[in-house]
Amino acid sequence: MVKGRLASSRLDNFTPKLQNGFEKQFLKSIGDYGSGDLVDIVRNSMYAAVMDNLFGENVLPTINQKEFMVTAKHFILFDEQFEYGARLPPLFLSKWSAAKRHLLGIFSGVIRGLNQEMKEPQTETLLETLVGLVDKQHAPNYGLLLLWASLANAIPITFWTLSFIHSDQGVLNKLRSDIDNAVQTVQKDGNICYDEEFFRKVPYLKWCILEAIRLKSVGIITRRVVKAFQVKGQTIPEGDMLMLSPFWAHRNPKYFENPNHYNPDRWRNADLEKNLFLDGFVAFGGGRYQCPGRYDLGINILITFKIV
Repeated sequence: MVKGRLASSRLDNFTPKLQNGFEKQFLKSIGDYGSGDLVDIVRNSMYAAVMDNLFGENVLPTINQKEFMVTAKHFILFDEQFEYGARLPPLFLSKWSAAKRHLLGIFSGVIRGLNQEMKEPQTETLLETLVGLVDKQHAPNYGLLLLWASLANAIPITFWTLSFIHSDQGVLNKLRSDIDNAVQTVQKDGNICYDEEFFRKVPYLKWCILEAIRLKSVGIITRRVVKAFQVKGQTIPEGDMLMLSPFWAHRNPKYFENPNHYNPDRWRNADLEKNLFLDGFVAFGGGRYQCPGRYDLGINILITFKIV
C-alpha cells in the first residue's frame, strides 16, 4: 500500500506542496549571501520539505528552527553510520545509538498523537498509512525507517546529479534548453508545477539522474541466501552469502562505452517508459522489492535543479 501511494500516477498529490517547501527551505539555506555549500543546501532544502510532505505539516519539528536543526543533526549521524549501527552492538557506536534513541523518541510522541479517526486514503499522510499497516509497538521504528528510506539515498543522488550537470557546460545548456521548452507547453497563468507530466517532457533530466546513479553507486551489496535456488544449473545453498558490486558492474566496458565518463546521452537507448534500463545497470532492485521512491526521486531533483 505504501508503494502504491508513491506510484507515478499518485505523485500529483505530493508535488505542489513539495515544490513550495523546497523553494521556502532553499531561500532559508542561502541566507543573505545568496550562496552556500551545495550539500548543505540540498540537505536543508530537502529535509524539511520531505518531512512535511510525507508526514504532515510540522508533525516532525520543521517550523522551530532550533528543534529542526537538532533533529537534522541526529538524522545526519544516524544516516552516515547506519550500515554499521544496524549490525554492531550499541556499545561500539554510542553516538549513533543516542541519535537513534532521540529520533525514535520523536516518532513515539508523533504516533501517540495521531488522530485515530478513520480517514479517506487520499487524505492520509504516508505516515498514517504506514501506522495503519504495522503493529503499534514497533510503529516508531517503522516511521524512522520510512524517514531514512525517503532521504538517505535521495540526498547524495541529488547532490551528485547537480554536481555532474553543473560541471559539464554542454550538459547544463542542453538540460536548461529542454526544461525551458517544456515550460512553454505546460505553463498556465504564469504558474508551473513540476509534476510527473512535466518530468516526462524532460527525458534528458532522467538520463542525467541515471548516469549519476551509475557512476556513484555503492561499492558492494551483500545478502544471505534464505532459501536455496538455482542459477544456470548451479545450486546456491541456504546460508551462503552473495555479493554484488554495483560500482564495478556500472563500469563494465562490455555494457558501458567509456564507462568512467559522465554521458547522459547513453541512456537514449533505454526504454524508460517501460522501466527497462540499460544492460548491466543494477540500481533500484527489481520485482516486488523494487525501490518505491524511484519516481519521487526524479521530481525532487527536477524541483531542486530549477531552484538552484
